[in-house]
Amino acid sequence: MPLNSVNDRDGSSRIILTDPAGSSAEVLLYGGQVVSWRNERREQLLFMSSKALLKPPKAIRGGLPVCFPQFGNFGALERHGFARNRLWSFDKDPSPLPPANQQSTVDLILKSTEDDLKTWPHSFELRLRITISPGKLTIIPRVRNTDPKAFSFMFSLRNYLYVSDISEVRVEGLETLDYLDNLRRRERFTEQADAITFDGEIDRVYLNAPTKIAIIDHEKKRTIELRKEGMPNAVVWNPWDKKAKSIGDMGDEDYTTMLCVDSGAIEAPILLKPREEWKGRQELSIVSSSYCSGQLDPRKVLYGDH
Repeated sequence: MPLNSVNDRDGSSRIILTDPAGSSAEVLLYGGQVVSWRNERREQLLFMSSKALLKPPKAIRGGLPVCFPQFGNFGALERHGFARNRLWSFDKDPSPLPPANQQSTVDLILKSTEDDLKTWPHSFELRLRITISPGKLTIIPRVRNTDPKAFSFMFSLRNYLYVSDISEVRVEGLETLDYLDNLRRRERFTEQADAITFDGEIDRVYLNAPTKIAIIDHEKKRTIELRKEGMPNAVVWNPWDKKAKSIGDMGDEDYTTMLCVDSGAIEAPILLKPREEWKGRQELSIVSSSYCSGQLDPRKVLYGDH
């Protein structure tokens, strides 16, 4: 078995990725899910619910779930699709990507099963390459159509980010964009604020989002920079206090230290013809915040060449 791999007591496998500078990530074969990402100072960068269940059949509340073939609650499929509820395998042939650097990269694959075909009748291969490097976590998802007919799907990487205090966080890069508000029956609005700040529940799908978004944590003097390709939407979600109390696998106060800013192809599903492959890319990187009049200089975050 490649890399540092640990078998947990419930039989699930956990892969430990490390880089020479000291950062690390933990990936479960269950869900193909990153459940921990620490920087070189061993600081946790991803949120994990205090009530998260890390074994089947429940999806894991926190880390970085993979949402496929849908995002949301539609039809007979479970919410956000079934990929996050399945046991993945090591991908022994990730071509056309080059061979992995074993210490810092893992390649995983999920193939359609007979049970999956009963609820979503399309044959597919879903691949993930997960890589860490100093200050950066990169995920490359790929979906191949192995069915004789074309199909369409939604895809999202749900990023549960750990923040010091949600009321002290701002998100830059989504200003002036149109969004669908899931709290108002997906009605369409235009973002009016210079930056998104948080004082209540939010659940929005931003349309035509840029390739680069900044999540600024004032208290930690740290910015998480999200770069994405192939996924034109960005989802911003925090349940706030009332909704958090209604979520069974979430602690009542967990909402204060978490924020989801997701990469996705949600509004317009991706259409794949037989034997075609779709490829996306997401990078999360840590940037030390530089302050200007008490605020981050947006030119450095949004346009700087990091």
